Amino acid sequence: MYKTLDDFIKYLSAKRTGSNKTADAYYRDIARFIEFLEERNIKSFNDVSKEESLDYISLLRSGKITRGKISNSSYSRNLSALRSFYKYLEIFNKVDHNPFSQFKKIHVEKKLPDVLTFEQIERILYSFDLDNPIELRDRTIIEMMYACGLRISELCDLKIDQIDRKELIIRVIGKGNKERIAPYYDGLDELIERYVNEFRTIYVKDGVENLFISKRGTRISPRMIQIMLENTRVKCGLNMNLHPHMLRHSFATHLLDNGTDLRTVQELLGHENLSTTQIYTHLTFDRLKKTVDISHPHSKK
Repeated sequence: MYKTLDDFIKYLSAKRTGSNKTADAYYRDIARFIEFLEERNIKSFNDVSKEESLDYISLLRSGKITRGKISNSSYSRNLSALRSFYKYLEIFNKVDHNPFSQFKKIHVEKKLPDVLTFEQIERILYSFDLDNPIELRDRTIIEMMYACGLRISELCDLKIDQIDRKELIIRVIGKGNKERIAPYYDGLDELIERYVNEFRTIYVKDGVENLFISKRGTRISPRMIQIMLENTRVKCGLNMNLHPHMLRHSFATHLLDNGTDLRTVQELLGHENLSTTQIYTHLTFDRLKKTVDISHPHSKK
């Protein structure tokens, strides 16, 4: 059974269906189901009846086979994992039914992403001493993530030859190895030039092509950036969890706030589906509504 599960995860990877985190979660969800089958001495996925699938879902929802009661989003992911797994089994393992097709998904409201205000972005950016090489690097990292809407993995993997300083564009290699173009502005280019001359050229080890490096001269890690952002949050007195993706969220929201059309934001973010980008329109709408509620003279009447 576990060999079949391994084959399913490899199949997902080959199809590039979802992220590595999704594949890991699916593996855990289905492995838990296999443990349930082993306890009941069920040795074939084809032998699972609708009644047994109902027992499993009941145990899952109650929290008796997890570390406590699971959320609606976790339940929906478990159900998606099991349904997808059985679709795979129907195609490749001659399983003739899907015992989880009888269960309906629970609609889970998408949580709106946290974003920084423009004033908070300014406070962060101007908190760095650019005469200090480390702080110069950190300021360049933060400004590039905010200016170009980069994911942290994209920034850490960014090679110096992916930047065209003549055209002021970055060739970003995103999810699924897809390339997109991220334009940037003169002010960021000046920061990049200073960072390269005053930090990277001094510390970089031979053979390292990454733009952003550690003091040891090797590729900077996502964890280093997360720690740097937490230290920056404390320094700036921000009462929030400052994480890398918040800069990407802020990039998209501020563009929409200032009149950029949704299709352009989709392209700049590298989203495959427009529906993924549309969450930012809800966020912008909520921000506008709150502004009217607070500021309009008739809103209190």
